[in-house]
Amino acid sequence: MNSTIINAIAVLLYLAFIITIGVAFSKRHQTAESFFIGNRTLSPWIAALSLGGSDLSSWLLMGLPGVVYSSGIGSAVWLILASMICIYFDWKWIAPRLRNYSQIANKSVTLPDYFSNRFHDENKVLLLLSAVIIAVFFTLYVSTGFIACGKLFSDMLNINYQIAMLLSAIVIVSYTAIGGFLSDSIVDSIKAMFIIISLILVLVFCLRLAGTSNMLDEMGQYEGFLNIFRTYSETGMSRRLGLTEVLSSIGWSLGYFGMPHLLIRFMAIRSPTEIRKSRLISVVWYAFTLSIAILIGVMGRIVFGPSLQDSEKVFIHLANKVLPPFFAALALSSILAAQISTSDSQLLVTSSAIVNDVYKGFINKDASRKQTMWIARIAIIVIAIVGAFLALSPRESIFLLISHAWSGVGAAFGPLVLFSLFWKRTTLRGALSGMISGGLTVLIWTIWLSKLGGLFEVYEMIPAFIVSSLFIVFVSLIDCRPSEDILSEFNLAKTRDKQML
Repeated sequence: MNSTIINAIAVLLYLAFIITIGVAFSKRHQTAESFFIGNRTLSPWIAALSLGGSDLSSWLLMGLPGVVYSSGIGSAVWLILASMICIYFDWKWIAPRLRNYSQIANKSVTLPDYFSNRFHDENKVLLLLSAVIIAVFFTLYVSTGFIACGKLFSDMLNINYQIAMLLSAIVIVSYTAIGGFLSDSIVDSIKAMFIIISLILVLVFCLRLAGTSNMLDEMGQYEGFLNIFRTYSETGMSRRLGLTEVLSSIGWSLGYFGMPHLLIRFMAIRSPTEIRKSRLISVVWYAFTLSIAILIGVMGRIVFGPSLQDSEKVFIHLANKVLPPFFAALALSSILAAQISTSDSQLLVTSSAIVNDVYKGFINKDASRKQTMWIARIAIIVIAIVGAFLALSPRESIFLLISHAWSGVGAAFGPLVLFSLFWKRTTLRGALSGMISGGLTVLIWTIWLSKLGGLFEVYEMIPAFIVSSLFIVFVSLIDCRPSEDILSEFNLAKTRDKQML
């Protein structure tokens, strides 16, 4: 059977499955809370796996192996070690406190909603600013998902990139608008298992093809490729990783403290007492998938040498080369699964920011349940249209686009999440100054300062995170002390956290 037909069958089976899940859960959404946060009913397994599935996207199967294939394991290893530490910290400390505090703070259902309620923002300035930041940066993030799916569909089905990208966007939007958060989380957890099985299959068949006894000999010709302190270049030479490169790789992990589409899983878990189980599941899943993705990049270098023109397609080429046709098609569908897992979550988070935080917060506070649900679905479609327009002519790599969006959201929200949960002296003005300064620093650093070279080449997340934290502390200390109501809510959340631990 023709490989294109096999690929089409595998993709159609997968798409039929996720759309079926979306339709099955669509009737459960009677309120905005159920549509955006699933009425806080996620089990430990669903919470852990859906967080991983919604996080790594095409970066796991295309961006990360591509970086390893072209530059060696150096930067990737530092990034993964730092990410694992931050993920553990998220589950250990942030998850239980955020789960409790989001309920205490007027049963908040979104991250902007939590910020506003946490600081008793009567004018809802913090709510609006948070929603705008999510809308801007996550729309860029969604466009990277469409780009990844467009590249994949184009290769698998042998069709034009623009047509492939638009088809994938339509599928993602349809599934997300129908299903809502609960179906999104359930499908994302299934996709997470699908992804790790695909990675293992490709790695095992690559090992059979290359032969473990010849692997080290093969890698010997690429000096520095397997050295975590060096980076490899296509000229055949290697050099020591600079301080800014190591810091940049580590700095990526700071984004885990502020990503709304990940933090919402902590807010939605069924019970704070089940977070410990979720933590174990999540850390093991991340360790396996990230490690295997690095090995896939290494195997790509062994199998293909330096011949690949587009390094981000190394997983695609390996799957087609080492797996039987139908299994190759299923493995490639895991890229689609990975990207949909992220895109649907980001669409929901952006939609919730627009509908729950802007429309209901400012435009129509008395909107009915039916109105809210329809506005939410319209918002998803509009966001997707903008994302698809940005993805029509991709000029930068997936990895680079994701890094800018990731830093923008992480720097604006990450420091504030930490201070709002663990420092009771944080004030509303401090929160606003931290959010604004973090976001602006990312833009200024990316557009102007990074071009100065030297230490200014460090990943923009690091200086932005530091600047945001300093503004939060300084402005809060010169501001008036928080009200007794705010302090009592903080102490209640702290007490519940200690009782659970």
